[in-house]
Amino acid sequence: MNEADRQTRTHLTRLFSQHGFFPRGDLGQNFLIDLNIVRYVADQAFIGPDDVVLEVGTGTGGLTTFLAREAAAVVTVEYDENVFGLAKQMLDGLRNVTLINADALKSKNTLNPDVMAVVEEKLREDPDRKLKLVANLPYDVATPVISNLVASELPWVAMVVTIQLELAQRMAAQPKSGSNYGALTIWLQSQCQIKLLKKLGPQVFWPRPNVDSAILSIRPDRARRAAITDRAFFHELVRDVFTQRRKHLRVGLCSALKGRLDRDAIDRVLAELGIKPEVRAEQLEVETFVALSNRLHQELSPSE
Repeated sequence: MNEADRQTRTHLTRLFSQHGFFPRGDLGQNFLIDLNIVRYVADQAFIGPDDVVLEVGTGTGGLTTFLAREAAAVVTVEYDENVFGLAKQMLDGLRNVTLINADALKSKNTLNPDVMAVVEEKLREDPDRKLKLVANLPYDVATPVISNLVASELPWVAMVVTIQLELAQRMAAQPKSGSNYGALTIWLQSQCQIKLLKKLGPQVFWPRPNVDSAILSIRPDRARRAAITDRAFFHELVRDVFTQRRKHLRVGLCSALKGRLDRDAIDRVLAELGIKPEVRAEQLEVETFVALSNRLHQELSPSE
């Protein structure tokens, strides 16, 4: 069977029916059935012989086979045991592919350490190896997988992912653009370059989702990342402030830093940076948030 036939709706429908199970909506199982799109995702990652590729959501292995052609190693993760069995048959014989039946996440804020151990093992095999995330991400894990990888110290150099269009628009949003611009936007844009490569309609998936999707490119920006004094503090501050996004920034900061920094200190920092206390978090540029976080961290740690 050639590659194009393996990716068709007809083939996948027959394959699932023969094995007596069907895609699970609760796991966000929507399989790409357009071979051109599958190839495009792989091509946009510009995979080379020094790359270790992490794929979350193996599915039946359609994208995996493309990734394995050029990569030093592919670590691909499938949560569903039934679908894992299908992928295992399809990927049998690909020696540079490690297929794992597991959840890619340990928790909402933590990648699965067992999966990361395999990734790190593959990276250690050659000092020139770098990590890329290339995946048709299940909708329900897209945000934590991307966010946690950015938070990690892994040497990742690119992400090319298929995700829900609405989520892609949130990640690429600009200040004052409404509800799309939030904590996730600031966290990612403070350290990455984000580009929406292509919008996808429901018809390129089986089963068809009820929403549009997008292929998103995320590249690290080392200079932006280096400008953040303490990334953990910055991440926590942004999330806490945006839980009260409709309130004035000063109110949100007082709540986020309650018991650690008093109102007078917060007012002083805002004045130093020229930030009006009555603005809302969604009105601030990413760079302004970084400067604010750095200055507040300094206020909390004066001896550093």
